[in-house]
Amino acid sequence: MPQHPDLTLRPLAGPEELALFCRLSYVLDHELADDLATGRRRPEWMWVALRGDRVLARLSWWTSRAGEPPQALDFFDLDDTLARPERGEIGLRLLETASAAVLPAGAPRPEYGRFIPPDWRDDAVVRDVVEARTEALERTGARLLVERLRLEWRPGTPVAAPTGRLTFRPPNDEEEIVSLMTLVLEGTLDAHSQADLATGLTPREAAELQFEEEFAAYSSPRAWWRVAALPDGGGPVGFVIPARNNYHHTIAYIGVVPAHRGQGHIDDILAEGTRVLAAQNVPRIRAATDLANVPMAKSFARAGYVNFERAVNMTWS
Repeated sequence: MPQHPDLTLRPLAGPEELALFCRLSYVLDHELADDLATGRRRPEWMWVALRGDRVLARLSWWTSRAGEPPQALDFFDLDDTLARPERGEIGLRLLETASAAVLPAGAPRPEYGRFIPPDWRDDAVVRDVVEARTEALERTGARLLVERLRLEWRPGTPVAAPTGRLTFRPPNDEEEIVSLMTLVLEGTLDAHSQADLATGLTPREAAELQFEEEFAAYSSPRAWWRVAALPDGGGPVGFVIPARNNYHHTIAYIGVVPAHRGQGHIDDILAEGTRVLAAQNVPRIRAATDLANVPMAKSFARAGYVNFERAVNMTWS
């Protein structure tokens, strides 16, 4: 690897250097100041590659809760005015130097994620931006896990009225939700869930892990969560978790248990989750599903959710 002796690779000295970090841009720049203030991001996790005072590359890790280790590499930007080979070499060197300094030796690297335009393959300039970053990551051993649709429901979009095919109630307790999550993992089309199961976790263990890492930390009311059941008392059909994460109101999880799939229940459950959040007069509702999860993507489209972005996720496992 070329050494680039004129480069300086270093973390930010403190929040006061945020303007330096933002000399390159990305769609999440507006979240950085609050992330630093709340401990979801730390200056020592935010690195830049400098030639003089020019920022040629930058990266940052993130965590959902202050005090936790890095959970995701969600910023990795290159100066796209540079030729592709030089961009890649600088990005690779920054990735390796920062990772060695920040991440424990031998520990799994946190997943990489990036938001990209929905038509990124059709625009040569945007495609070059995406591929320059993914190629640099691949040289460190990362591989694409999944491409996802990022979806948004906007106020004024009609919300389907209840059909009466299902009844809805808040879950009895945490155990009921975890048990339903365990059932939903059978035959799941979600790449992250498939990857968890491929590590050897049982469906129950995978459900417990996801609940603890994501849903347990939500500050929004659990009274918003809904279990869907047949009106005749036939037991739960599925569930939905409408919530607010650190940034947006969201359909955080939705699923139908295997015994009731293929009957259109997903539309009723999604409509209920949307109604719960729409009743809070929220500015938007966010959601996401894997590009390959065609049934779920079609349900979101029928409910009026717009695909405003995509996301790529890469892992080192």
